[in-house]
Amino acid sequence: MELLHSGKVRDVYADGADLLLVTSDRISIYDVILPTAIPDKGKILTQLSLWWFEQLADVIPNHVISSTDVPAEWQGRAIRCERLEMVMVECIARGYLAGSGLKEYERDGAVSGVALPPGLIEGSKLSEPIYTPTTKAPVGEGHDEFMTFADVQQKVGDDAAQELRKVTLEVYRRGQEVAAAKGIIIADTKIELGYAKDGTLKLGDELLTPDSSRFWAADEWKPGGTQRYLDKQFLRDWSSTLTGWDRTAPGPEIPDDVVEATRNRYVEVYERLTGDKWS
Repeated sequence: MELLHSGKVRDVYADGADLLLVTSDRISIYDVILPTAIPDKGKILTQLSLWWFEQLADVIPNHVISSTDVPAEWQGRAIRCERLEMVMVECIARGYLAGSGLKEYERDGAVSGVALPPGLIEGSKLSEPIYTPTTKAPVGEGHDEFMTFADVQQKVGDDAAQELRKVTLEVYRRGQEVAAAKGIIIADTKIELGYAKDGTLKLGDELLTPDSSRFWAADEWKPGGTQRYLDKQFLRDWSSTLTGWDRTAPGPEIPDDVVEATRNRYVEVYERLTGDKWS
């Protein structure tokens, strides 16, 4: 097998006509890979993505060929998948105001060119989910930047842009509906989309995981401050307490107690969503 790409979290190998997507225990914040791994993270992300791909199969097809036809050393953390021509746009849906979306709103009163009403605060629920795409910055080459819908139209064409927005919002809507029944709010999520050889748009990469989404405990949600995160925002908040780190590589080592607390959040969201005990 040939290693085609090593990303912040995933390694992509060519295996004949297929790809092998291998999820590591690496973790990144602010586009910086930290030197400390989170045990079981790769398996949790892979298994949760597979669960979501199945839940949303009637919304949009996905790239999965097999989760078992993979080398033994990668069992549980690898997916054999179809090659897609990936769309070079980060497709993001937001139903609540947080993170970079909040900062953009505070500056412009809008996110990705979508105007929002005045007076919203951190954690505010939006009247309806919005599509807030960004650019895709290569690893180590800067940060993703917000795009307007017109920017996406210019990049991929109007028909494709309309489809990307429609699919992204429907994936978010369905995901939020499922999660709400389990006591979890999905504040926002990022999905990866690509085209198969026959032109079909499909989901790739990961889906509705603690790396790609903001998960909040619904019974503790209260606009106006930090929520109880069930995702890697916990790690971002920890890093903000450090002095001397300017959010550039190399990242700081993660203390054992923070590693354990981060892993516990990944396990909790997996168990609450799927109903299965993580072992």
